[in-house]
Amino acid sequence: MNTKQENRNTSAAMEPLAIGIDIGGTGTKYGIVDRVGNLLFSGEMSTRNHMEVIPYIDDLYENIAPLIEQAGGIGRIKGIGIGAPNGNYYKNTIEYAANLPWKGIIPFGKMAEDKFKLPVVLTNDANAAAIGEMMYGAAQGMNDFIMITLGTGVGSGIVANGKLVYGHDGFAGELGHTIIIPDGRLHEGTQKRGSLESYASATGVRLSTIEFLQNSDKPSLLRAIPHNEIDSKKVYEAAIEGDELAKEIFDFTGKILGMALANFVMFSSPEAIVLFGGLTKAGDFILKPTREHMEANLVQVFQNKVKILVSHLKESDAAILGASALVWEMK
Repeated sequence: MNTKQENRNTSAAMEPLAIGIDIGGTGTKYGIVDRVGNLLFSGEMSTRNHMEVIPYIDDLYENIAPLIEQAGGIGRIKGIGIGAPNGNYYKNTIEYAANLPWKGIIPFGKMAEDKFKLPVVLTNDANAAAIGEMMYGAAQGMNDFIMITLGTGVGSGIVANGKLVYGHDGFAGELGHTIIIPDGRLHEGTQKRGSLESYASATGVRLSTIEFLQNSDKPSLLRAIPHNEIDSKKVYEAAIEGDELAKEIFDFTGKILGMALANFVMFSSPEAIVLFGGLTKAGDFILKPTREHMEANLVQVFQNKVKILVSHLKESDAAILGASALVWEMK
């Protein structure tokens, strides 16, 4: 466990506060936030090390309880907002999340309410990040945008007419699982082939790297790295050193992402697409081919209208802020 506590702003003594929790496939980040978006206390813990959900919630409580006391006690906490893969806003459940160790339908919101003795609202993790971006980040003032999170997987949140698109069952916006390459790469979690997440996530970059190394004789710094140690950061580091194969891997990834973004633009005509997450750190290695292939695949009426922006919120803060913002909508 790596816990970091921050006390950035003491705020008024009786002002209500919200807890935001971002559950990722690898780690969980959490924080206590005031109404204007100051992250007062924060920390993180492993998700992957908890194969059962009840011990995970117990550990989460043990980590957050001291922060609640530091913030003035449970009486100051209005509620808990949670962003999670396949989080269902309507049912407060996590359902069939491919990147989490807990399978099936998990009544996570109810379980967290019972443990923390606080009201809980839960949504998809990328939806939470989109809310954070709309309130505090690059999408401030926008009524129509799409948030794409490029991390272990590919998440998304669609905002149209100023409202998140949830669909009739709470699961709208799973753009990472749309099929971009028919009969393409197998996604181990869903057992579907050719999804965007299979190519444009950090996991996808790793798989592309292994394929490129196997299918090419081109010299590369990446050949010195055991396959089980390859990750997108190492590919980026090789690209910075001028490695041509590493650059080709990012070109390939950007091509697929750009094709997908063109489809999404023609679906909802957003003002902007905001990219968030670890892969964006590759900068123009991935952004340039993404922009080029998005524009190349748009019909004329959509061309040169949609901005591709990189989130300027701290990666550790955006989803926490967005999840906590859900609390202020509670009745």
